[in-house]
Amino acid sequence: MPRLLRTLAVIGLMAATFVWYVTLPAVRDTSALEALTGNPVNGEMVFWASGCASCHMAPGATGADQLILAGGLALPTQFGTFYAPNISSDREQGIGGWSIAAFAHALQDGVTGDGAHEYPAMPYLAYVKMAPQDLVDLKTFLDTLPASATPNIPHDLTFPFSLRSTLGVWKLWAGQPDYVMTGDLPPVLTRGRYLAEALAHCGECHTPRDELGALRQSAWLSGAVIDAGKVKVPNITPAKLVWTQEEIFTYLTTGSTPEFDYAGGAMAHVVDNLAHLPKSDIMAIVAYLRAAHPIP
Repeated sequence: MPRLLRTLAVIGLMAATFVWYVTLPAVRDTSALEALTGNPVNGEMVFWASGCASCHMAPGATGADQLILAGGLALPTQFGTFYAPNISSDREQGIGGWSIAAFAHALQDGVTGDGAHEYPAMPYLAYVKMAPQDLVDLKTFLDTLPASATPNIPHDLTFPFSLRSTLGVWKLWAGQPDYVMTGDLPPVLTRGRYLAEALAHCGECHTPRDELGALRQSAWLSGAVIDAGKVKVPNITPAKLVWTQEEIFTYLTTGSTPEFDYAGGAMAHVVDNLAHLPKSDIMAIVAYLRAAHPIP
């Protein structure tokens, strides 16, 4: 019996060590990114398409103040409340002092500037699909925006989700999902898929999640409940979104529905963001939504 217990203890220790090792924060090679030159003009388009201001501006900010990315927005979930961080150009409280490598690790690897796991309230599993040039351009544009010395608000999470080390296991659970819409796509759908699945990360709100908060890929865009169960987000697959191409375009650019209603809440911010994009990009998103797999 003592030998058996020792053997089990050794096996348990080896298993724990293996899990610890494979769940350590891992980052990608960024040498190719560091060789690129940023274009702030394109970076601004990436900024609006990705909805950066919607989460990272100060709560209640309007007009030009929306470009002061001081953070502080509360994001309530069943795991606790997350608070959007300061991503302004401030070198102390924001990300102004970050290298492009640190920015890429946060945006695509889910690893913070100090090397810890990042909570998926920041949609890095969508941004991992962001094109390298777009990522560099986005950082270049962010560096042109006003600085704010507002300190970050610590997340208020329940145990064990308050332990960042658990996120290594979560990342293994959630995986590194590829595009949901696959196949030999025409250019308009390729662009629409990139905008909807990578930059605008539509699935983060419109797709239901499992018990650990990972997106259910098989139910892509079929509706969800967010804001700690208080807000129901609609199914926007063709099974439910039966508006015409023109009606969807009008909604995405003005917030007006065919039923003479208007977008509210977080979707109102999305409409405001999309207003900065060229018509061709909006039409590409429309084409993507109309071609998505219908889920009743």
